[in-house]
Amino acid sequence: MILIGTGSAVPDFTLTNQMLESMVDTSDEWIVKRTGIRERRIAKGKATWEIALEAAQNALADAGLDPLALDLIITGTVTPDFFTPSVACMVQGKLGAKNAFAFDLNAACSGFVYAADVADSFIRSGKAKNVLVVCAETLSRIINYQDRSTCVIFGDGAGAAVFQASDTEPGILARYMRADGTLGECLKARALPAETDPFAAERLAPPELRFLEMSGSEVFRFTAAAVPEAIETVLREGGCTAGDVDWFVLHQANERILRMIVTRYGLDPRKVYMNIERFGNTSSASIPLCLAEMRKNGLLRKGQRIVLCGFGGGLTYGAILIQI
Repeated sequence: MILIGTGSAVPDFTLTNQMLESMVDTSDEWIVKRTGIRERRIAKGKATWEIALEAAQNALADAGLDPLALDLIITGTVTPDFFTPSVACMVQGKLGAKNAFAFDLNAACSGFVYAADVADSFIRSGKAKNVLVVCAETLSRIINYQDRSTCVIFGDGAGAAVFQASDTEPGILARYMRADGTLGECLKARALPAETDPFAAERLAPPELRFLEMSGSEVFRFTAAAVPEAIETVLREGGCTAGDVDWFVLHQANERILRMIVTRYGLDPRKVYMNIERFGNTSSASIPLCLAEMRKNGLLRKGQRIVLCGFGGGLTYGAILIQI
């Protein structure tokens, strides 16, 4: 499986730390010190499927691939517009990719690595030749902007990648996917409440139930163990050392986590790509957003080895070692 195209889409509206200072008890200094984030994008009046579609179109254009050539579309998201149809089906219909089947995948911040692994499985089995993976989030719809623990962190955006079967290129060299559902309560956003009486006259849930809830300290402790576990496993199974890897592209959750990886493996900081300062935490979209920027700026070259690592809600985590 080879990567033949990437694309991204971010909303126009920028929510800066200075703007948040007037909304909640915080400061630019406090946010930057704890997260590394200075601004994030907010999708005012735009649906998840709309930014997903834009990212998908950009990725297909970059790949030089007609939508009719797609066999499968996988969308990673925790903020779909509908329970059904899926965001993937919305994108499939708008693209006119009538030869592709489509479905959503919910692995939160691990969404892209999970979806890329699924794409690779379909390609290896011969069931698909060209696969579009698009991850899109409008997290602002589930954020309480009076909750400092979440509103300073998350932003909206979409990233996409096109993968294609290859008989000559190695593609994914190793993968490692895991979950720990016992910690799911540490990071959650409710959907439909359990009802004791579905025939009751009043069935609307209080709007605050939809807001994302996070125990930051618990999630950070989980991440501190899960990320090295995933990275070390794919390096070992791929027969590599950290020094053999050209790029580490991790979920953009917190700059402290990214710096931790640099220190743990003694890496050149320039090998760990970061854009969290400008986009914040965009959940499943963060890794493909990075890849799209890197490709656009000429940082990705044929033959490079890249570690992709996601971690977050579920709680889920995973890593892929891929040669492009």
